[in-house]
Amino acid sequence: MTNIREILWETARSESRRALPILSFPAAQKMNVTVEQLVKDPELMAQAMEIVSKETDTLAAVSLMDLSVEAEAFGAAVRFTEDEVPAVIGQLVSDEDEANDLEVPALSAGRAMLCVEAVRLAKERITDKPVLAGMIGPYSLAGRLMDVTEIMYICYDEPETVHVVLDKATEYLIRYGQAMKDAGANGIMMAEPLAGILSPDMAAEFSVPYVKRIVEALQDDDFAVLYHNCGNSVLSMLEPIFSQGAAAYHFGNAVDMKLVMEQAPADVLCMGNVDPAAEFAHGTPESMTAATKALLEKCGSYRNFVPSSGCDIPAHAKWENIHAFFVALKN
Repeated sequence: MTNIREILWETARSESRRALPILSFPAAQKMNVTVEQLVKDPELMAQAMEIVSKETDTLAAVSLMDLSVEAEAFGAAVRFTEDEVPAVIGQLVSDEDEANDLEVPALSAGRAMLCVEAVRLAKERITDKPVLAGMIGPYSLAGRLMDVTEIMYICYDEPETVHVVLDKATEYLIRYGQAMKDAGANGIMMAEPLAGILSPDMAAEFSVPYVKRIVEALQDDDFAVLYHNCGNSVLSMLEPIFSQGAAAYHFGNAVDMKLVMEQAPADVLCMGNVDPAAEFAHGTPESMTAATKALLEKCGSYRNFVPSSGCDIPAHAKWENIHAFFVALKN
């Protein structure tokens, strides 16, 4: 069975606990490659997904959460380093004229097709669990094109300019998501973290309708969109977030997962949220065991909850901590 939605609901309702952490980059350690090599080579990306799939009891293999890919396709400058996830630098769009001139890129631009090819290869090799592609969300992409700080001011001063960029971002993301779907992905983990610092009203204007458009264009019985938002203000905007129609909602460790579960309707699937930095990267097997048990004590009784990491697990996370997470769930 590879229907990710069914698997997640089955897991949430089951007595035995399994998880779907956002886990791919730490495979670089086992492959003896740098993060920079990993994000530029589809063969290595597929190998990373395969390693995680074999080494852990994860519910699905998740492709790299590299949130520079889509902005780079639009022409944004990206800084690559050996050990860190690539970062978008500079500002591509600063005013209305530049927004109007911005072209929706072809899928052949930048590294997008490398990521699609990685998913295709992974899907060929991973036959016992679903494969999820990673993708940025619309407001988070617009923020990388307009600068994550500047976009906040532009939302107030020239909202129409932001909407022009969001329209183009959404058009591209639907096309990119469709390419992932055509490559065999069972779903997408869409990261919309920048929306998590907006006020509920601003999120309802600048993120929610565009996410909805992507979900409606891509999601069907065999393909799921999982929405990720690790912002610290999500608790005040859960209602508009849940209105987006995604198959599941993934929240970061900036919020108390129990407070999320208390507000989540019983038919809305939620995931989260062991701290990727404090526990997976810098914790110990003992602290990880304690953190995982604490999460289960708070949220384990909810039949619409699946344990996960709070966000993408960093490349330097310790494998002993990753294994401790899965062991703690089993026990």
